[in-house]
Amino acid sequence: MGFTAKDVQTLREMTGVGMLDCKKALEASNGDMDGAITYLREKGLAASQKKAGRIAAEGAVAAIVNENGVGAVVEVNSETDFVAANEIFQKFVSDIAALVADKAPADLEALMELPYPGSDLTVRQMQQEKVLVIGENIKIRRFARYDGGITVAYVHMGGKIGVLVNMEVSDNLKANPAVLELGKDLAMQAAAMRPLYLKSSEVPSGDLEKEREIQFTKAMEENRQKNIPEEKAKMIAENMVKGRINKYYEEICLLHQPYVKENKITVEKHVADTAKSLGGTIEVKGFIRFEKGEGIEKKDENFADEIAKLVK
Repeated sequence: MGFTAKDVQTLREMTGVGMLDCKKALEASNGDMDGAITYLREKGLAASQKKAGRIAAEGAVAAIVNENGVGAVVEVNSETDFVAANEIFQKFVSDIAALVADKAPADLEALMELPYPGSDLTVRQMQQEKVLVIGENIKIRRFARYDGGITVAYVHMGGKIGVLVNMEVSDNLKANPAVLELGKDLAMQAAAMRPLYLKSSEVPSGDLEKEREIQFTKAMEENRQKNIPEEKAKMIAENMVKGRINKYYEEICLLHQPYVKENKITVEKHVADTAKSLGGTIEVKGFIRFEKGEGIEKKDENFADEIAKLVK
């Protein structure tokens, strides 16, 4: 399997590693992208794999909590950022978020068939109308909602990122404004730090095993460079892996991350301390984070000349 200039560019965007090292990794893995990522991580060149395909696409994310306490987050895509700033487009996104919160559609197809608020059209028909009015392709991409507990919504950078945080709290705290403040802080943390999971128990076993293998291989290579005998190197590597897995959890799990406003404690500890100070209980049940354009690759006809030269 070969590879192209586009593959080098994609690997660089996924890992943050320089072009030459990306080229070497693709050569070593015979063009396999996952194998190249593993190669770079084992060599210590990539700290972790970024969520694949974080190339920007246009549009907006909206996150709301309605008067009934139901939270919804939606992403609607457009072709240009100019349209994303259009008031007609923004109103459409807001209406879709409100509809998701109010009607609880089972999936995207069910959402598209719902009556659009204040009109005789369905959501699908209204989307087509907006395409004609605005002059660009518009697509409702995804949505999620929480309808129980206490939900807090946060929107970052005018719709680039939308987050919902859902908490279960004791009765004496349900009307406490400090709980909403906590929820907003956690949502801002999720927006900034990009956790993938709430806690370590949610990390898929396959991902965890792959991470252990990567860290073990990396540790063994480091030990060999120090001329440590093989058996001793393995024992040392096993202990190194334990610490690095904990670090892995800190990177990808919200509750295990250092709390951004007091990085000497974890988010989990901050939540517990807040609950104790308020005289009740607070449990973070989940979060949802949408970033505009996650996984969408925009067409790019102009690759840097130096990238093309690398694969000649």
